Amino acid sequence: MSKIIDIHGKKIVAGITVFLFGMNFIIWSWVFASSLAPDLAVYFFNVGQGDSIFIASKDGTQILIDGGPNSRVLGELAKAMPYYDDSIDLVVLSHPHADHLSGLIDVLKRYKVGKVVESGVIYRTPERDAFEEIASQKNIQRIDIEHPSIITFGGVTLKILYPNVSFENKTVKNVNETSLVILLEFEGKKILFTGDAGKATEDKLLAEGVLEDVDVLKVGHQGSKFSSSANFLNKILPEYAVIEVGKNSYGHPTEEALSRLATVGAKIFRTDRDGTVTLEIRNGELIWK
Repeated sequence: MSKIIDIHGKKIVAGITVFLFGMNFIIWSWVFASSLAPDLAVYFFNVGQGDSIFIASKDGTQILIDGGPNSRVLGELAKAMPYYDDSIDLVVLSHPHADHLSGLIDVLKRYKVGKVVESGVIYRTPERDAFEEIASQKNIQRIDIEHPSIITFGGVTLKILYPNVSFENKTVKNVNETSLVILLEFEGKKILFTGDAGKATEDKLLAEGVLEDVDVLKVGHQGSKFSSSANFLNKILPEYAVIEVGKNSYGHPTEEALSRLATVGAKIFRTDRDGTVTLEIRNGELIWK
């Protein structure tokens, strides 16, 4: 049976305040903003060579998957979140490499974070130590993911497809292959987030039979040739693919990965060329901005 991870949406008003006029302004600002908000918004942040994805539902729930390699994520969050909002319900760390983790240190310092979900794999670096220290100082609940797990909020379902085994307190040779692979389902649309998962993880998912057609793929490992294998792409057949990538010496995104994506007909967005890519879902329709 899947483990259900509970997330509670935030409330604008937490108690009585003497600043009644100010609170009324905030409340009506929120009401007006909510009336214009999409049913769901997914921001693929332009943070350079790394990943950071922000998910905001109309009920006010906010989730951040990874934080990129530096503090650029703070500027992106400031543009995506209401000016009066200082909290994020859930932070998901796909895996503890610096290009996914470092920005989360600044996020934990700047925002009130409800919970942190990760694999629990052992990977000792200064960035990981700093992340754990600030989470402990702020008494943020940390959850080492169990498989299978489901996160639900505002009509959204996030299914943790991988890891299919526990990496809690374990050391591995290739941390990329501990990346959380997450399927988002909402209003009949499906988005697959893959962290830096490579062909080894993709093959495991294929063998388990848990993959299906998706509308959007967050391309693995900035478009590395070792991710987005032909068999994997032929199984999920993404209509759209988003590559979060910046200036790098690895050749990302590689011609091999781009060619395989083109073969299955995926329309490609790249944060190094397109900037932050925003996807809205309204009444079951995908709207790109």
